[in-house]
Amino acid sequence: MKTFDVITVGNAIIDLFLLVHDANLSMRVSQDFSELCIKAGEKIEVDRCDLMIGGNATNAAVGLARSAYAVSLIAEVGDDEFADRITKTLSVENVDTSNIIRTQNAASSMTVGINFQSERTLFVEHVKREHNFNFDNIETKWVYLTSLGTEWKVPYERAITYIKKTGTKLAFNPGTIQVKAGYEQIANALQATDILFVNKEEAIKISNFKFLISNEDDNEQIKRLLIELQKLGPKVVVVTDGKNGSYAIDQEGKMWFLPVYPANVVEKTGAGDAYACGFLAGVLAGKPIPEAMRWGSANSASVIEKIGAELGLLSKEEITQRIADAGVQTKTL
Repeated sequence: MKTFDVITVGNAIIDLFLLVHDANLSMRVSQDFSELCIKAGEKIEVDRCDLMIGGNATNAAVGLARSAYAVSLIAEVGDDEFADRITKTLSVENVDTSNIIRTQNAASSMTVGINFQSERTLFVEHVKREHNFNFDNIETKWVYLTSLGTEWKVPYERAITYIKKTGTKLAFNPGTIQVKAGYEQIANALQATDILFVNKEEAIKISNFKFLISNEDDNEQIKRLLIELQKLGPKVVVVTDGKNGSYAIDQEGKMWFLPVYPANVVEKTGAGDAYACGFLAGVLAGKPIPEAMRWGSANSASVIEKIGAELGLLSKEEITQRIADAGVQTKTL
């Protein structure tokens, strides 16, 4: 039986990133309507084209492996040349691939991202999978459960059954499909969760929390949001809010806020995954929550300075150095 520090459960896909020059006259961003406008029928030149592996669980696995933890990815891929690239790249990154299912005569899922004027637009294809994951003969300290395609309920149930049976700790980062499904559909996962990672918009949808227009400041409303999420079951809740920073609440009800780390933003793919796996790497290293938040923010700041979700992922030593260089500290709420 193989033993791991973390197994990540979710998607493994191919990401194709197109970088378009900000001055390209065939494209524009409408700020009023948050729309990317492209001239129909144009042949548009790109400055750069990058083909990389991706998917939330894949990104987290690579990030944790770079922090020198024993990691295995549980995912399902196709049987094409892109699947070969996924498994080979993971092996190079020291991620165990023995739990990846390869479905015969099936294509790999793909995301195409357009980066233009510091905005990222994604076109996402999820090839239908059965996700017939098997948790037998796996021993791990943590399960990192994240986004899956439409057939996600059965593998989620199997993961939660494994966690309850073995006492393994759960880090839960639900994907868009799971968040849209609503609290009732992910209640079992939330109730088994040790650390929940969500962004502010996801947190609001899951908890059905209403931000009020009142004299109450934003910090007070964020504090109430953290409390409402914790009532749903997670022991620790971490909420990221883009350029506004991140928030966390521990089992004793202590809350913290951390501003974002300085970064030269290239594009933002994988920022949330980098924060979550950086935070979890800190926890595995025995760091308290305020320090784990700094690990997450340092990792995220590095990722958004590169194209794609994985080029900027840091080792433990690099995270520690970035924290020291930034000098950004957590604040008690």
